[in-house]
Amino acid sequence: MIPKIGTVSLASRALLAPMAGLTDRAYRELCMSKGAAYCVSEMVSSKALSFNSKKSEELMEISECERPCGIQIFGDEPDCMAQAALRAAENSPDIIDINMGCPAPKISGNGSGCALMKNPQLCGEIVRAVVEVSPVPVTVKIRKGWDDDSVNAVEVAKICEQAGAAAITVHGRTRRQYYKSPVDYDIIKQVNNAVNIPVIANGDIDSAKKAKEVMELTGCELVMVGRASMGNPWIFEQINSYLKNPDAPIVYPSLDEKLDTMVAQAAKMVEYKGEYIAIRQARKLVVGYLKGIRGAAALRNEAGKMETLDDLKRLREKIV
Repeated sequence: MIPKIGTVSLASRALLAPMAGLTDRAYRELCMSKGAAYCVSEMVSSKALSFNSKKSEELMEISECERPCGIQIFGDEPDCMAQAALRAAENSPDIIDINMGCPAPKISGNGSGCALMKNPQLCGEIVRAVVEVSPVPVTVKIRKGWDDDSVNAVEVAKICEQAGAAAITVHGRTRRQYYKSPVDYDIIKQVNNAVNIPVIANGDIDSAKKAKEVMELTGCELVMVGRASMGNPWIFEQINSYLKNPDAPIVYPSLDEKLDTMVAQAAKMVEYKGEYIAIRQARKLVVGYLKGIRGAAALRNEAGKMETLDDLKRLREKIV
């Protein structure tokens, strides 16, 4: 049986990780259509919401075809986070997720994200404040710790559980590592053994086989996929299939299917946020779809100069 997150039922075991500047509505809808069991918004600043930021409000827009979907909020003040949770709840998310794992200097350097792990008591206060006002389950995303001298994921996870968290995602790297190898799956296992709520394993899960391996190493029944889904939303279907039958061949998309999906994703982005913004954001997404294609370097260079959807369509035609 696949574990629930609070009252939220999941259809499978592979979840889409929130990624700032990437996992917008179009990205989430695509991955959910390809087998992701759950997705989360880009992180939303609690302080920005307190100033009625239009951009932050737009980040919280959810469509019915991406459910179950969570809204992720970040900040370092319990009261402000509680107010942000109330604002997020107006968009009817299935879950509210608290970011305690972002390593970016502009986030952790201001006391939010992974910096919260340096103050476990504050982590608990924030979770408790959000849980008290949230009409939906509250989850938390953490890292291994701030650095190798302050590995405290188990301590923080236990505090978050006691404060009412319904699940915890653990990225098996410290903040100092950012995204550099290696990923410590043992710390995820330790967290999973220390709490009685679902623990979601995260970090370098880039294939169906790796997902199964990580689940076996950590004991976690859920995994979260981030960067490996860029240009490869099929990874969720592949994981789901492999977990059901490891002996069945893994199905990969054809080149035409990859390129058609690339254009369709960009078109959805244009529909949701306008061509000027969408195509500039799509430039980095295109890189994932071009991976492994002959002449990819030149194609990536051309993609970096795209300004319109037609530019992308012309690029696509050059490949076939």
